[in-house]
Amino acid sequence: MKTIVQEDAPVLREIAVPVPENLFGSQKLMSILQDMAEALNREPDGVALAAPQIAVPYRIFIVRVDRTLPAPPHDENEPDALPAPGPQVDVYINPEIVKTSRRRAEMEEGCLSVRGVYGTTRRHERVTVRARHPNGTRFERGGGGLLAQIFEHETDHLNGILFIDHADHLIETSPNHDATV
Repeated sequence: MKTIVQEDAPVLREIAVPVPENLFGSQKLMSILQDMAEALNREPDGVALAAPQIAVPYRIFIVRVDRTLPAPPHDENEPDALPAPGPQVDVYINPEIVKTSRRRAEMEEGCLSVRGVYGTTRRHERVTVRARHPNGTRFERGGGGLLAQIFEHETDHLNGILFIDHADHLIETSPNHDATV
């Protein structure tokens, strides 16, 4: 079971290396992705995780898409209501940001590797990422708001940058806080 490393771990300050071609479709890559998913699943306030955060120096991040969506309304008088959806994990291998909006917005931000510290960052309102699936196929995905913030935050991790390097108004809080990217 992999644990999430904290800000003093050297791997978080290194530039992650691209996943080599021979790993696509391999059991080793699937094992890394499983370790990442398990580590993120244990953090109910986490929405995304980069491989360096579990001390794996590859250019990979995952996003718990189900945690980025608003919770469905719950009615106790409705016993046949649909259960909450299970984990939906999107995988981004060797990602690169290929397009950003001109507009930026200030956003509250935290990090699973910098527990209990939050601040304000300026992130692009929209971001497009080009990446690869575990089988090696290429894709592009755009997103706005929280998803754009996640794309930038996780790409920063792959480049050895922590949000605290450029955040303003840093505060320390209790570890139980909403949506840590």
